[in-house]
Amino acid sequence: MSAVANPATVAECLRVGAGFSQGDRNWIAEQFATLDARLAGFHADATELEVSVKDREARGQKVTLECWIAGRQKIVTTSAEEDLHAALNDVRDDLRRRLNDAKTRQEPRHNKHLRDIPQPQGEVDESVDPTRADAETA
Repeated sequence: MSAVANPATVAECLRVGAGFSQGDRNWIAEQFATLDARLAGFHADATELEVSVKDREARGQKVTLECWIAGRQKIVTTSAEEDLHAALNDVRDDLRRRLNDAKTRQEPRHNKHLRDIPQPQGEVDESVDPTRADAETA
């Protein structure tokens, strides 16, 4: 994977939405700090996070974390946990899972060589008998 010149961090990309004040931002950024390692593979200029809460401190509160990364679909995670701290951890962990899943779908598995070097499309090595290759791996 190529190094990103300006890696995204929660502190740089996080916005607080409805239900939170700017005073809550630093506390939330600390709770989400474990996402930094996952976000580091993306450019800070092309990454945004927004956290909001509906009916804060009420029985039916709902915390939402939205993530926009340029060139990818928006990811939205929600939690209906009654405890605000638990709800924030829930949306953070769900976002981390979804980012990992998206990365896994995008990269070839079990072959570091294919990840590092782009392979030309459409070229077939005619010297290899495909039926024989299957028999050897079985």
